[in-house]
Amino acid sequence: MTARLLLLEDDPAIARTVAYALERDGLAVMHSLLVHDARQQLASQRFDLLVLDVGLPDGSGLDLLRELRNAAATAALPVLMLSAHGEEIDRVLGLELGADDYLAKPFSPRELAARVKALLRRAGHGSPIAAAVPTVFLDDETGQRISLRGQPLPLTRREYRLLSHLLRGAGRIHSRDVLLAAAWGDDSESTDRTVDTHIKTLRAKLREMDPAREYISTHRGMGYCLDV
Repeated sequence: MTARLLLLEDDPAIARTVAYALERDGLAVMHSLLVHDARQQLASQRFDLLVLDVGLPDGSGLDLLRELRNAAATAALPVLMLSAHGEEIDRVLGLELGADDYLAKPFSPRELAARVKALLRRAGHGSPIAAAVPTVFLDDETGQRISLRGQPLPLTRREYRLLSHLLRGAGRIHSRDVLLAAAWGDDSESTDRTVDTHIKTLRAKLREMDPAREYISTHRGMGYCLDV
């Protein structure tokens, strides 16, 4: 199946170059100039990857990325960020908010196409990777229950929300702020330390069920990742 990409880029010349490079590799590309248009397209259509510029006329790509990571339907959507700013702090911020890769302008269209294909492979597009994930974890969103290798996990409500969010973005690093928003919402009394404590408890419960595997990894200064 042909991978469908949404390209959010306000520079028509860059957009044409990027679209040509991706389409030449057999990918289907839809282009948006504005954040508003991209929101509508993401809500009405299915995409396999988003190429997202940071600086846009009607908003910030970083704000859109934060929205996508906090929404169940798009939490696991692979995102490659483009930016005219190549400083470390900009790259770290984009990655902490949930971007899967970051490319500073000016860039080589061939490099961008290679990175896009690598992200699609990691996401399991066109391979058995994606189909293999449910055999390890099964998330019953209606009943708010998660099973590991067929055995239900004894999770609290917060633990369920944390693990469910990590599952939807398996393989991606999730910052503490994003996890805090996913599991606690607007609860102002919760802190990063609250996330750390619940992750520790989650690890213990997963370890009891499967002692041979460590499913949640820590990325210092960035957050947590669920490895399946």
